Amino acid sequence: MHGIESVTVWSCARTLATLPDQAWLKKRSSKELESYLPTRLLWQKRMLPSELIKTGCNILFSPGGMLPGKCPVTSVTMSQNMLPFEPAEARLFGAMHPMRLKMSLLRIGQSRSLKSADGIIFLSDYARTRLCSSLVLDTQRTALIPHGIEERFFCAPRPAREAADCSAAKPFRLLYVSILMPYKHQLEVGRAVARLRDSGISVSVEFAGDLWGNYGKAVEKEFLRIDPHQSFLKLLGPVPFERLHALYAEADAFVFASSCENLPNILIEAMASGLPILSSNRGPMPEVLGDAGWYFDPYSATSIANAIVEAMQDPASRQLRAKQSFEKATQYSWSRCASDTFSFIARVAKERGV
Repeated sequence: MHGIESVTVWSCARTLATLPDQAWLKKRSSKELESYLPTRLLWQKRMLPSELIKTGCNILFSPGGMLPGKCPVTSVTMSQNMLPFEPAEARLFGAMHPMRLKMSLLRIGQSRSLKSADGIIFLSDYARTRLCSSLVLDTQRTALIPHGIEERFFCAPRPAREAADCSAAKPFRLLYVSILMPYKHQLEVGRAVARLRDSGISVSVEFAGDLWGNYGKAVEKEFLRIDPHQSFLKLLGPVPFERLHALYAEADAFVFASSCENLPNILIEAMASGLPILSSNRGPMPEVLGDAGWYFDPYSATSIANAIVEAMQDPASRQLRAKQSFEKATQYSWSRCASDTFSFIARVAKERGV
């Protein structure tokens, strides 16, 4: 395995139970790792360095983006969250919201870790370009390794429905899968669909995801005001990950309105599902989707509504772009991700003389 003899994983017991039993894989936990985030971070800072030495580890891989203050071995980390580095998006939570403080603390901790790491894995070129520029990171010690998609999400594009075939009883069904947070812009999507309904266009949207905090409550309140019977603005709540592929199969198109992402896993899963995609024009979304979808400004309900109408009125283009996005999704493989990750870690170790 790229010259790596063994792997030791520190985590909570629940996570370790999901890992396969292998001779080369060692699973370790502690009472601190079963506790709350502050306790886990304190363990990482104070106890992980001695654990690395005690277990004879030569290199530390921290996919969460945080390294111990004084790491005694060669280190590789991963950038998975852009929200700490895009303050305008974090401000959407509100001036006094605890999430603002959390993002500020993460920015400090992750910036330090990214600067001190011997190797950094980025999931998108967008993230690598932004962070290498703002933090003045050496691109030579980075690698671009996107995540993969589970095979069950892959489904060849279905025939596109004609707009004339859509009715109040069988509307054009949009799907949006994501936790309800301010930078995900479910409010704007709902308002766009409501505006189209008022103009006589038969369209509906289903939102799958947790109703997070005050934003989730605000979305629920407004949607029930606009559509008391949830006939076209449907809040499904959290859907088990194991069932998501079936949900994609029931939709006519997918909408993704996030304005802050590193690598939008939900978007690439939707691409694999064979659906036409209507996407936010922010962040790495254009990098991932390319010209295989329709784009909109996620802050504008008018822009979202226009994209929906354009897609609905052109079934031939929907069919073509769904095929293109499906083909793009085949580039995202978990086996390739794993192989490339171990290969990069081995390369960093070799360069550091480990």
